[in-house]
Amino acid sequence: MVRLVLYCLEKPTTIEHGRFQVVQIQKESRMSRNANAWKEKPALPPTHFVDTRIYTDVEIFREEQQKIFNKCWIIACHESELPNSYDYRTFNHPGGENIVVVRGEDKQIRAFYNICPHRGNVLLYDPVGNAKRITCIFHSWSFDTKGNCIEISRGNEGYQNRLCKEDVGLREVKSDVGFGGFVWVNIDDNSCSLKEYVGEALGMLEPHMDQELEVFHYHKAIVDTNYKLWHDTNSEFYHDYMHYFNRITGMIQPGYFDRKYIGYPNGHASVGSMEIKYDAYEGSKERGVGWPGLAPGGWILIDVFPGMTYNLRTSVLRMDTAIPLGPNKVVIEFRGLGLKSDTPQQRAERIRDHNTIWGPFGRNLHEDLLGVHGQGIAMREKATDSKWVLHGREENNTIHDEVGMRHFYAEWSKRMQRKAYDPMGDNQIAAAA
Repeated sequence: MVRLVLYCLEKPTTIEHGRFQVVQIQKESRMSRNANAWKEKPALPPTHFVDTRIYTDVEIFREEQQKIFNKCWIIACHESELPNSYDYRTFNHPGGENIVVVRGEDKQIRAFYNICPHRGNVLLYDPVGNAKRITCIFHSWSFDTKGNCIEISRGNEGYQNRLCKEDVGLREVKSDVGFGGFVWVNIDDNSCSLKEYVGEALGMLEPHMDQELEVFHYHKAIVDTNYKLWHDTNSEFYHDYMHYFNRITGMIQPGYFDRKYIGYPNGHASVGSMEIKYDAYEGSKERGVGWPGLAPGGWILIDVFPGMTYNLRTSVLRMDTAIPLGPNKVVIEFRGLGLKSDTPQQRAERIRDHNTIWGPFGRNLHEDLLGVHGQGIAMREKATDSKWVLHGREENNTIHDEVGMRHFYAEWSKRMQRKAYDPMGDNQIAAAA
């Protein structure tokens, strides 16, 4: 007797036919994976997934500080946050440096390392203030807002003619003001200009930023996650399933799935524009104040590498700036901006619109923060055996395509000289042809 065993989803049965006995056994349908299967390379091109170690490894983070953050233009603040001569703001640069941004008597904005050249003490401790003279509390050395040393206490007695004030000015940081009045800094003295760095990435927004803007809202969130995961959340809209408000006012509305990603040099990307139907959400209403040149309900979003997002939505410009504190912790600064020419009524409308969607207790932002917080928990180094993150959706570069993330990690890989899908060179994954 020859016994054949067949696996099927039916109940077990035995059929005898001459020399053959056929046994049909129900096979359990398995969707979960064991440890070996969990670690297997995804059945996707290597450009369509990344190794989770790029989010958790300390060595990789230190390299990012040097190869990415210390080479790229980064937003430190907005010019409206320094309205008067001698106003300053301190900025913890994602590369690790402490910087002070100050408006001089000549109204020019400049940036310096927040460090005294005498004994390396911090010069300004308060996050904001006004200082005609920047004086070190340690030994009373003073500097002006152009970075010149203007006084060395008992200088002649201590140094005679061996050291003079001209020898000990502050270390200036390359800076520029642009693209909506934001103050940008670059640690690399030999970097390209800000205009060259941004290129055409903000082309869709520039016609809407030809008036003076003003910050009316600022808050920050400290999240136990990696800064790149925050970028990913801003870059893809597949996660609109998490936002009931976005599904009702956007996803089910005409034009939502027509939005297309456009990738630009240096890792920047945009996701097109559409019209939001605010009144589709019960209790919400159309915005009473718009934005110059923007269609009613208009929405434009642009990501600037490595961690800044312009988000213009109907009546408010929101700016996100991600400042990593380590591989598993990031500070995200949120700014809401309106027009400097706003009437009190217009400003009140913009504040209401902003807080309804993007305030700390709004209908959108807290859900995004919860999402990346959960990723941070799951990917904590050595806490789990997570291995891969998928960026494999392809929908003709439209809104639920994950091409924006693939574009970002291509730039990341180029700058880091590591493959995002094989950062340590130990996965032995062949590159896509």
